[in-house]
Amino acid sequence: MCRSIKTLRPPVTPEVSTEDVRAAALQYVRKVSGFHTPAAHNQAVFDEAVEAVTEATQRLLAGLVVRGAK
Repeated sequence: MCRSIKTLRPPVTPEVSTEDVRAAALQYVRKVSGFHTPAAHNQAVFDEAVEAVTEATQRLLAGLVVRGAK
């Protein structure tokens, strides 16, 4: 879907920062919405979507169990 979003789970990416997760969320929302930068009247909902995707991604990464990982 969006080739600029990188895999964030260990062991592919051992160190994942909040900035990495937010950047992936931003890319996802941009792709889905079709807007790189939303108009002022869409900014609030755009920002809310980025925050929701960031939180969901953090929960996903925290809950994943990777077989063979140490």
